[in-house]
Amino acid sequence: MPPLAAGSEAAPSASPIASVYLHCEHIAKAHYENFTVGSWFLPPAVRQYMYAVYSFCRHTDDLGDEAPGDRLALLDAWAAELDAAYHGTATDPIMVALQDTINRFDIPADPFKKLIEANRMDQRQQRFETYQDLLRYCDHSANPVGRMVLYVMGYKDPQRQELSDATCTALQLANFWQDVQRDWDKGRIYIPQEDMARFGYTEEDLAHGIADDRFRALMRFEVDRAHALFQKGLPLANTLRGRARLDIALFSKGGLSVLDAIRRQGYDVLSHRPTVSKGHKLWLMLATSVKLAMAKRT
Repeated sequence: MPPLAAGSEAAPSASPIASVYLHCEHIAKAHYENFTVGSWFLPPAVRQYMYAVYSFCRHTDDLGDEAPGDRLALLDAWAAELDAAYHGTATDPIMVALQDTINRFDIPADPFKKLIEANRMDQRQQRFETYQDLLRYCDHSANPVGRMVLYVMGYKDPQRQELSDATCTALQLANFWQDVQRDWDKGRIYIPQEDMARFGYTEEDLAHGIADDRFRALMRFEVDRAHALFQKGLPLANTLRGRARLDIALFSKGGLSVLDAIRRQGYDVLSHRPTVSKGHKLWLMLATSVKLAMAKRT
């Protein structure tokens, strides 16, 4: 299937399937502050399919983060419903919409299965011994989302998937380094244990909120790694068509802005959580839009 350009007609017609897509749209818009993928920059023809993908991702994460009871059992049941979708027998409204999306865009099961597995990993693992362990986690928790989006946009080639993986991993890492204190409060440390040992920084130091030279050097090291991944993935946007180019470019620009915010406060993410203001987000949108428009003309 060729990539969908802005204005392409591929939306589902008025039919019973429309109600499950509307259900997914309501879920997406209820969490719109976090829903960059389905923003108005995307072609209207693919937007509701993105709602289905987002709803799947959101529900999967909710099962892993917030659901009462046996979360592993709930995730197993959700995985069984995913299998049903690939056999055309899904019953959950989100999965019925995803089933239709999967069929329309010929999306393989692997990215969906990986995201479910990432949430299983969350139930079992609160520490990461090595950076490679952390990258493996990101390959399950972040990279699948980018691949889902590319499939819906009509792109299946390994080259774009690799660029997407770099961007998604970088976004995940930027979020981790932004939320070191929040994650600690939840009992999680995403900073690799080998890196903490390298800089002589301990869990006890973290428990006491110590942001000394050791911690700042450690965070600079992690931020530089994430920055390198963003740089690796930046060419992705220029390979895409239509308004999706802007939306994808904003992923990277937004993540890089988080890293810049961490730098501006001297890598101390413990005493104050680094954030990007709404005004700066608007500036990013405008600046990125102009930059991509100029690139298109050259």
